[in-house]
Amino acid sequence: MATLLLIDTSVSPEGVSASRAVTSAFRKTWEEQHPGGTVIHRDLAVDPLPHLDGVAASAGFSDPATHTPEQQAAFALRTKLAEEIEQADAIVIAAPMYNFTIPSTLKAWLDQAIIMGRTSGENPSAKGTPVVVVASRGGSYAPGTPREGFEYVQNYLESVLAGGFGFEVDFIVPELTMAPVNPAMAELIPLFEASREKAQEEAVTKAKELAKRVAA
Repeated sequence: MATLLLIDTSVSPEGVSASRAVTSAFRKTWEEQHPGGTVIHRDLAVDPLPHLDGVAASAGFSDPATHTPEQQAAFALRTKLAEEIEQADAIVIAAPMYNFTIPSTLKAWLDQAIIMGRTSGENPSAKGTPVVVVASRGGSYAPGTPREGFEYVQNYLESVLAGGFGFEVDFIVPELTMAPVNPAMAELIPLFEASREKAQEEAVTKAKELAKRVAA
């Protein structure tokens, strides 16, 4: 059976969050294609992971036989996250831009899930897994825009997901999401609406493509 790993991170609830609208559309389409499949859903805004500390970090670089009880407990979480990644046939990650970068909850997930010699390193355990990142943002940071240099979401995630985990990474970018609520951006509402519609269409298309690929 096909397994989808879905990581939501928006602090806003469904119905308000731009990224949740897209991940929800992806999930709905995926489940229509794989009604008997499994969805592993981690909502990091509702149930955040602990930030990586010295105990958990040291456990990743030492022989499990030598682990203290504290290291065993900390590394059990990291192992579970690695297993979820390895079980997934596809992964969808919501990465709304907060203060020019990813949510701290997503960074915590990455730090816990990156295990050298397992999920990362010369031969990552989930290498080649397709990943769709929903990189929503209130403005636009596309090439040629005034704030192009402030784009630290796609650049970073491309490096860590493709370069670290060895994933096959694709992005959906709903932008200008603040236009409907910021009077100074009112003239950009048509562009926001077009971006929102495009993101929804891309979510459906990519979900169908990946579902078909998994079934092949």
